[in-house]
Amino acid sequence: MNFAEIAAFAAALCNFLITVLVLRCCNWREPATRANAAWGLSLTLWNVGSWQSLDLEQQEPIFWIKILHLGVIFMPVTLLHVSLVTAQVRSRKFLPGVYILHTFFAAMLLTDLYVADVHKYSFGNWMIPGPLFWAWVVSYGFITTFEVSMLWRTLRRSQGLQRTRLRFLLNAVLGLWVLGTNDLLPIFGFDKYPLLDIPFLPLANLAAIVYGVLVGYSALQHSLLDVHVTMGRISAHLVRFVFLFGIGLVLQLFIALTDPQSFRVGAMLANLAVLLVSAALASVLFPKLFGGSGMEKLERRILGDSFEYQDQVRSFIERMNWYADLPALLDELQTLLLRTFKLESYQIILRDESNLLFVVAREYPEKPTFVLKPNSPVFQYFEWGKGEYLSLSSSYVHIATSPLERGARDQMRVTEAEFCFPLAWQREPFGLLLVGKKVNGEPFTATDINLLVSLAKNMSLVANQIRLKTQILLTQELDLLGRMSRGMAHDLNNLLTPVSTLLQLATETGSYDEELLPTALRNISTMHSYIKESLFFSEHPHPDLRLDRLDIVVQQTLELARSNPRKPVEIVADHMDETLVEMNSVLMQRLLINLISNAIDASEPGMEVRIQMERLEKGDRSSDWVRIRVIDQGEGISRENLSRVQIPYFTTKDRGDENRGFGLGLAICRKIVTLHGGNLSIESQLRKGTTVMVDLPSRQAVAESTAPAPELTVAS
Repeated sequence: MNFAEIAAFAAALCNFLITVLVLRCCNWREPATRANAAWGLSLTLWNVGSWQSLDLEQQEPIFWIKILHLGVIFMPVTLLHVSLVTAQVRSRKFLPGVYILHTFFAAMLLTDLYVADVHKYSFGNWMIPGPLFWAWVVSYGFITTFEVSMLWRTLRRSQGLQRTRLRFLLNAVLGLWVLGTNDLLPIFGFDKYPLLDIPFLPLANLAAIVYGVLVGYSALQHSLLDVHVTMGRISAHLVRFVFLFGIGLVLQLFIALTDPQSFRVGAMLANLAVLLVSAALASVLFPKLFGGSGMEKLERRILGDSFEYQDQVRSFIERMNWYADLPALLDELQTLLLRTFKLESYQIILRDESNLLFVVAREYPEKPTFVLKPNSPVFQYFEWGKGEYLSLSSSYVHIATSPLERGARDQMRVTEAEFCFPLAWQREPFGLLLVGKKVNGEPFTATDINLLVSLAKNMSLVANQIRLKTQILLTQELDLLGRMSRGMAHDLNNLLTPVSTLLQLATETGSYDEELLPTALRNISTMHSYIKESLFFSEHPHPDLRLDRLDIVVQQTLELARSNPRKPVEIVADHMDETLVEMNSVLMQRLLINLISNAIDASEPGMEVRIQMERLEKGDRSSDWVRIRVIDQGEGISRENLSRVQIPYFTTKDRGDENRGFGLGLAICRKIVTLHGGNLSIESQLRKGTTVMVDLPSRQAVAESTAPAPELTVAS
């Protein structure tokens, strides 16, 4: 085989593989896929026909020349189709007519009107044209001129990935124009280059490898942007094998060119088959051979993805379910979008439940206020069209779009975003994620869109959970407010009755009842205490925490409790070592007074209330912890009430004197412990006593590592 035959055979094989790759990896329903498949098939037919017709010993050269020209006839129109789809130019009016015209030319290959005969040159067999061939040449000139002009105009106003695709395509068209015209010279009767006296050399077949790859690359870049056709595991292996096959083919052709006469097609195909079988076995037996970092980087570069942040994004998606607070989630999301994705801008639009309008909840940078109504086209598109995202930039928009999609795109164009992702629950959108361009100007790849779709879906789930939790908490707060209002109204009414009676008697008689006066004064004092505790519970203080000795605070509290005996109950404290804790001494004393008072109220006269303090093992915690126990031997708490003691305004001390409880004691204790980053738990058995445990950190954790304070826990 000579140089021209080797080039034709290689081009046929290469373009056939590219056609298979495009059909396997891309969505057949996409116009770009169909156009590229037709273009690749045309190239393959041309190169197969060239390979056989260049052989001077071929017994039926006219048959192979007609096969060659079957591909050549459709090459301009299929390449025009590819160019129109890639440039996003609508072609419904004239493209079918062009296809019909070239189908007519192809049918004429069955006659002598297109290929009249065969002429043998020293470099191969060439056709003698019939009259219809010249009509095709005129069509070829018009199509190619229009194509280059259209691509050039579109290239000048495009940007990003669209510009890259058009540049590849324009280079391919120019290569076809120049080198394809070169191979027409023998048809015009030239066996040497005019004015140069240089022997003619067939070049178009060799160039077909190059611009076939260019157009195939453009097709993959175009179709892989669609998240629906992201390559699966089998397709990924196919990509690896195709490129491995291509490398082996190029190396063997290079060796063949050094000695063309000894080149044998069968031997080369056998060598390539051995190479592929070896690669397939190696991929099964040694998976790392095809999964190493070097191959992955090359593969991502081939598919237009050269980024290294996928693991960071997936890690964030996995831990999103741990977020219970929407502002904290949005803060982390902003860091991810700006630092990891490196976006210039983004917007998160959420539904305001008070007026059902969609407003911007978070954005960067700040822009004029943007409000959407529930029946906006963009929400109808996601709700009815069931799309996973909406391309807003012309660089990523396919031609075949519905009126609803165009309306949604026109509405959102004011945001200057590149893509729009829905935040939805059960097909009902409650928000949008809008992402702008990248800071470095790089285009979005299929991996980017995959990650953003996954991010939006998981954020939808978490945001909806937070939204439902907020609604539940609001309902609970309203229920608590109602219970508090009823309790306070009942309690204050009972406490005010003696005061009202005293004042009424004083008004009517001009004197007061001396027996009623102490009760009225005591009730007024109780009401002051009640109001004071209610105010403390309803406030959200930020206490000043300082390093102080907890053992001294405990001793001072015990002395205060002993100096105001409410019952003949012995208050005992075990030995306490010097213990430094970061705390607010006033609040800590109030916490201990409340717990000791509860223990005294639950105890019978003569019983003992014991206070213990110990250091806990550090374990995995970031600071030392201290535990305080308040132990009584009183009546205990029933199993039913044990689960209710944490509810504010729940009390079992419902007597209307100075011992009356208002159900805020433990609630206030829990709040104080929470303000100190600790935990409060209760263990109790009926008629055996109660133990209240307060665990406090010796040092407050820094903001980055502070965990949510544990809730009040109880155990029977």
